[in-house]
Formats: sequence, C-alpha cells, structure tokens
Amino acid sequence: MRKAKPKKRIILPDPKFNDVLVTRFVNDLMVDGKKSIAYGIFYDALEIMGGRLKSDEVSPLDVWKKALENVTPAVEVKSRRVGGATFQVPMEIRPERKVSISIKNLILFARKRSGKSMADKLAAEIQAAYNEEGGAYKKKEETHRMAEANRAFAHFRF
Repeated sequence: MRKAKPKKRIILPDPKFNDVLVTRFVNDLMVDGKKSIAYGIFYDALEIMGGRLKSDEVSPLDVWKKALENVTPAVEVKSRRVGGATFQVPMEIRPERKVSISIKNLILFARKRSGKSMADKLAAEIQAAYNEEGGAYKKKEETHRMAEANRAFAHFRF
C-alpha cells in the first residue's frame, strides 16, 4: 500500500442494549443514512422474535447473538494464481472479517425473504439462523464445503 492504513473509527454502543455489535449490525442494515429507521427495524425484529420464542429464559438479544455465531464462517476460499493456473486456496478469516461476513449474510438473506416488513423478514432469518437453517446458514456451510474440497491447495497460502 502506498499510504498509511486508515484509523479505525470508534463505534458507539446502541442506546437500548448498550452493545457495539448491535450498532455494527444496524449500520449494515441502514439504507440511505436512515439510522433511526434501521434501529426501529432491528428492535421490532427482536420484539417479534421475543413473541415467537417458546421459552422465556433466553432473551431475543441472546438469540440474535447465537444466530450470528451460527452463520459465522471460519474459513473461506481465495483465488490464487500459480503458474498460469488459478487455485481456490482455503484461508483462515480474520476475526473482524468473520463478524462482518456474518452480519452481511444475515441481512442479505433477510432482504431476499418474502414477508410483509423488513422487521418480519429479519426476525424470520434470525430465527432460522438460530435453529441452524435458512439462507445465511446454508451459505456458511457451502463456504466450509468449498474450503474442505480445496484443502489440497492449502500449501499455496500466502
């Protein structure tokens, strides 16, 4: 790189749960800079999930965190050119990138779902991820399968 690395911005915790991870999620959920609407969607989704939960011993926030954990990939494949051939090389993922990928996948597959409102769709996707099913979980499993299939090229790591 030619320039110095940009400084990491400090993300403030959200007002309701006082959690920085919630703010990161809401920032990715936000469209056109409408943060208050994004917070509303997220909190509504947690409320909807709270109504659906059978047992009261787990809070909706804990369900969301477990769902995020369930869709977080450990490895990914990166293309690497070696002698004219391109190999899919399995690589470990940095912790920050892991969180980023899981958040983006959860939101992407929530948006693709059919439902009335974004809060409904997000609640359904979080519920599915918590139960280890749904689009975001399948994406993680597929990523792991690709990495496993290309394990023979792991020595090309850079």
